[in-house]
Amino acid sequence: MEIRELTIAGAFEMTPKIIGDSRGAFLEWFRADRFQEATGHELTLAQANSSVSSAGTLRGIHFADVPPGQAKYVTCPSGALLDVVVDLRVGSPTFGQWDAVQLDDENRKALYIGEGLGHAFMALEDHTVVQYLCSTGYAPEREHGVHPQDPDIGIDWPTTDRSGRSLEPLLSARDQGLPGIRAAADTGLLPSYDAVQAYLTELRRR
Repeated sequence: MEIRELTIAGAFEMTPKIIGDSRGAFLEWFRADRFQEATGHELTLAQANSSVSSAGTLRGIHFADVPPGQAKYVTCPSGALLDVVVDLRVGSPTFGQWDAVQLDDENRKALYIGEGLGHAFMALEDHTVVQYLCSTGYAPEREHGVHPQDPDIGIDWPTTDRSGRSLEPLLSARDQGLPGIRAAADTGLLPSYDAVQAYLTELRRR
């Protein structure tokens, strides 16, 4: 498995070695030892989620209060999507910036999104399946979001699907009503970079 840190510190792209033959393929999509070597801490598994989306479905940008936050380890066993990480940590050198990785059923990549970072994705094919491991369980009172089409962030969302057909973004009512990053920062909704760093230091000591 090859591991690469994105331009947003705390987010990592995992590229597995795929072993294939006439019967199909085998790969390791998560390795605890390699993960700890890259991040400096273990991934505590508290919950595993899965979603199925039609082409154009746009989910996010979601994040959780830190501490403890909610780190996610995401992969796409079927279909294709653009998976996006946004730095929402107030005080971070890359605050407001984003990076992205295409996850699909050919490259079989995974993406780790650490605590304090925002997560969003757009499905590029009907019946796209997303599976992700979470470091903490669902706690609606700690979970928040920023609008995925906020011009102050400026994510370059795809306009065509995997086969080249035009895409129309499909957002939930909840995500349509999310604030922009400036409003979220002004109201104290976003996590602090210092708080996130302190929490990561605590994780590495465990």
